[in-house]
Amino acid sequence: MRSEEISVKDIDETRQGEALEMTTKTGNGRKLYIESYGCAMNFSDSEIVASVLIDEGFETTKVMEEADVILVNTCAIRDNAEVRVRGRLNIFRKAKRNKPDTIIGVMGCMAERLKTKLLEEEKLVDIVVGPDSYRDLPNLVRVAESGQKAVNVLLSRDETYADINPVRLGGNGVSAFVSITRGCDNMCSFCVVPFTRGRERSRDPESIVSECTQLFANGYKEVTLLGQNVDSYLWGGGGLKKDIIARGDLTGTVSFAELMIMVAKITPELRVRFSTSHPKDMHDDVMYAMAEYENICSYIHLPVQSGSTRLLGLMNRGYSREWYFERMAKIKEIVPDCGLSTDIITGFCTETEEDHQDTLSLMEQVGYDFAYMFKYSERPGTAAAKKMEDDIPEEIKQRRLAEVIEIQSKSSHISNKKDLGKTFRVLVEGTSKKSDEMLQGRNPQNKVVVFPKENYKKGDYVDVVVNECTSATLIGIAAK
Repeated sequence: MRSEEISVKDIDETRQGEALEMTTKTGNGRKLYIESYGCAMNFSDSEIVASVLIDEGFETTKVMEEADVILVNTCAIRDNAEVRVRGRLNIFRKAKRNKPDTIIGVMGCMAERLKTKLLEEEKLVDIVVGPDSYRDLPNLVRVAESGQKAVNVLLSRDETYADINPVRLGGNGVSAFVSITRGCDNMCSFCVVPFTRGRERSRDPESIVSECTQLFANGYKEVTLLGQNVDSYLWGGGGLKKDIIARGDLTGTVSFAELMIMVAKITPELRVRFSTSHPKDMHDDVMYAMAEYENICSYIHLPVQSGSTRLLGLMNRGYSREWYFERMAKIKEIVPDCGLSTDIITGFCTETEEDHQDTLSLMEQVGYDFAYMFKYSERPGTAAAKKMEDDIPEEIKQRRLAEVIEIQSKSSHISNKKDLGKTFRVLVEGTSKKSDEMLQGRNPQNKVVVFPKENYKKGDYVDVVVNECTSATLIGIAAK
């Protein structure tokens, strides 16, 4: 996942560390407040946690002060995400003075690495729970209520939460995330995910199709299949992917392309997206499935991280600059109208000006529709932290990031100008943030489209003719 993780357009806000406040009513039980930071997988996990605790009699609230249990779903990808989470935890501790029985917990990717500090040294939380231990939350809450500290950060070889129906909270009621894998087997030298989320394992395809079917029955029109690396999805009766391959009997296995087709066949009215892909695992069969099924959206997020083959080797990405270009060429050949986005890291260990220029030239050659761009942030426990020096001065990282952002801004505007005069089928997600008289949604290429409301409503599919644009948005009118 994006040096970090995930990236449908919705995730743009999560990458900025925005918190998600979730609310639903199920009865007169104790109240739960959850904030989520980081990637889409964290937001999806929060919905699983809400389901687990609602079954225990909780109801969720968006008012932190009235909560009996406060949980923060954390991101450990970048240092500024951890800093923000710590800030929120301090606010929660102060609020606890007015309600001493409130239980405060940290879950997700910060749990394992910082459990001792958060529980004992800084005394910020009462509960620490890792990504594979959410089923244990009712017990952990009971332990914390007895006055003890409660911890479970054990990683699992088979936990996928396939049997839990997530409570859909904080979304638009139109689009939903559906997790298809957990963990990651790619040991990118900059990334902490394999250590915080464990080994990769795939979820039973029947449970995925069932969840997507139920979502459509409940009014949802779009699902995003989530994983740290969706292309490596492989179901063969359970277990880790490496164990399935080691058995040597792949009869009856389900690949990611096959899974995506299974979901697409539920109904043509259900859009299918996915995130995130890995360049070394982006297979042609996925692209052919996208080309064949109209409701599989023409959009791929393919994180490159760097345009320098030398740096890609240091990052342990498993591909070269040339390989990436070949994959891009194949995408454009099979899915000519495909929307493209990426992740870029500036200032990785030993990055030279030549390496940086390689990144800029790759971005110009590919011409991404949008990108998620970051300065390198060393994460404790990763191979880079152990074996490499974070030797690029902050001012150089920032300058290079500014140059990357400048190129991407131009590319985004050029890409949007090419859409002037075109008609796109837009799934309405709600009212525009800037005007109550305008609706907004996304086209198959994952671009935001804004148009006059007229008599249309959230959840409608509308053919929109684009007649204006900014670098971030397409603007048009409904086709008559």
